[in-house]
Amino acid sequence: MSSIAEKEQEIIDEFAMLEGDMEMAINYIMELGDQLPMISEEKKDDEHIVKGCQSKVWLDANLNDGLVMFTADSNTAITKGLVSLLVRTFSGESPETILKSEVSFPSKIGMNRFIGTQRSNGFAAMIKQMKLYALALSTKTESN
Repeated sequence: MSSIAEKEQEIIDEFAMLEGDMEMAINYIMELGDQLPMISEEKKDDEHIVKGCQSKVWLDANLNDGLVMFTADSNTAITKGLVSLLVRTFSGESPETILKSEVSFPSKIGMNRFIGTQRSNGFAAMIKQMKLYALALSTKTESN
């Protein structure tokens, strides 16, 4: 199992191969969305919607052997790709690791160049929601 830092480095390396080509980067992000572990249809409700995103983003988390596993979906291809990057980064990690982590890959891949302010705010909201899930799941593991 890769650490968050290793997963982030993989993402940075993948985007480095695109050599800063914005159109290729956006297409790649949309392709990544197609590989996203999908949230079940019944979880596409108001309870699982990420507040602060311009697009609709549904996010769920479960604990599997002490590790958080995320599923998600979005109604737009780019946003679905963006959330897939976060799902990839955080899934399979302990709640404590997620809570302590600072996501660095967006600045290292120059993500702000190809997503606007609205999507940047939504991306931050996704990270916040994932950390809230990790916090809730960490209290669940402590009480067991």
